[in-house]
Formats: sequence, C-alpha cells, structure tokens
Amino acid sequence: MVRSATREPIEGEEALKILEGVDDLFVAKGKKTLHLDLTKERPADDELLALLLGRSGKLRAPVVRSGSRLIVGYNADILGEQLA
Repeated sequence: MVRSATREPIEGEEALKILEGVDDLFVAKGKKTLHLDLTKERPADDELLALLLGRSGKLRAPVVRSGSRLIVGYNADILGEQLA
C-alpha cells in the first residue's frame, strides 16, 4: 500500500495503528539507528509516538513495511540490510 504523506498525513495517536502486526521496529534519525523488538518488550505508547512522529506531529517519512518489519526514517544502511 502506498499513501501520500502530503495528501493524507498520519497524525498523533493514529500512528500507533501502523504498528499492528509489527515485530521489529527500526528507527533512523540522522546517522543514529534504533532497533526495537516489539515482541519482547514494547515501550509505552508515548515513547513509541516520540519515535514515530516528527516535530509537526505527523508520521515521519519515509515509512517502509516489509512483512513484520517497519522502518521509519531514512538510513541507507538499514534500508539495504532489512529490504535485501
């Protein structure tokens, strides 16, 4: 599924819905990356929202889902490793 972040932004708590069925969450912020195994330990919703949303309160881009993996933010290394 492709959704335009400009025309149909995902805002606030609605962003938590994209985590349904996700086991591994990868978040890229600049050169830093974070991997969360949501099956072992799921952080509180406010912590997850802090990772998923940008300063505008909208879902950060890009967001790529591959099976049970979700990648948020741009990092060439993560994208290459997790989508290969």
